Amino acid sequence: MHLEELQWFVVLAEAEHVTEAAAELGVSQPTLSRALARLEHEAGVPLFDRVGRRLHLNEYGRIMAEHARRSITEMHAALDRIAALRDPDTGRVRLAFLHSLANWYVPEQLRRFRATAHGIAFDLFQGPAHEIAQRILDGGADVAITSPRPDPSAFTWHRLYSERLSLAVPVGHRLAGRSRVSLSVAADEPFVALEKPFGLRMLTDDLWVEAGIDPEIVFEASEIPTMEGLVAAGFGVAVVPVPRDGTDKRVVHVPLSNSHAKREVGLAWRRERPLAPPSQRFVDFLIDT
Repeated sequence: MHLEELQWFVVLAEAEHVTEAAAELGVSQPTLSRALARLEHEAGVPLFDRVGRRLHLNEYGRIMAEHARRSITEMHAALDRIAALRDPDTGRVRLAFLHSLANWYVPEQLRRFRATAHGIAFDLFQGPAHEIAQRILDGGADVAITSPRPDPSAFTWHRLYSERLSLAVPVGHRLAGRSRVSLSVAADEPFVALEKPFGLRMLTDDLWVEAGIDPEIVFEASEIPTMEGLVAAGFGVAVVPVPRDGTDKRVVHVPLSNSHAKREVGLAWRRERPLAPPSQRFVDFLIDT
């Protein structure tokens, strides 16, 4: 089974039409059809259901597509690592990071690192913690800046820093003038929260249990700025990190006094896969600073 034919199969799975896929790949339709026939012969089963002139992945095809994408990613990663070994001052780092780190921490660290390593390029992915972890496991990213710590059996972890969590309330709220609060004082407040299984939502769930709160959740968001916008609009309160930079002036962040009201941010990478030299250099840079 050749890598090129796996790539053809993935394109065909997305196009669902032999003629369209062949045109996209720049190969003849008979060549693509023969490659598909070889792949199905090797698998021992048809990989598509034929519906008119279109193709739809069947149960077997979906399995093949999943592993084909993973194999292609792994081979590209291998080529990147070989290139990096040949010249450790060049190469690429595939970095995944949390949405909430995108406006200050990650850009600043990338700026500082690139000033010392001009030849190293980055492929960036921004997303929630569960998608980041899966991307590392699937080989789509080399290293992540994330929270909370992912599964220790699958990931190597290095803590970078810890940030205090706060209760975000609208200006004029009864708790807005407090210097610190326990989460329990907000037990009767409606909450705006992140969706499950976002990392911050997992931490918030634990804090609610610890404080004995059965929260009324009025909205589940996919990003912290959405949460804070709804807090500003008076929909409820929210548990968010204490901001490091400018924030919505309509929102007040009151630090939480609960002992576990903090978020540890760290580096994570796949435990059984050694980092390529450019990624190792970036990791060492962050650890040293």
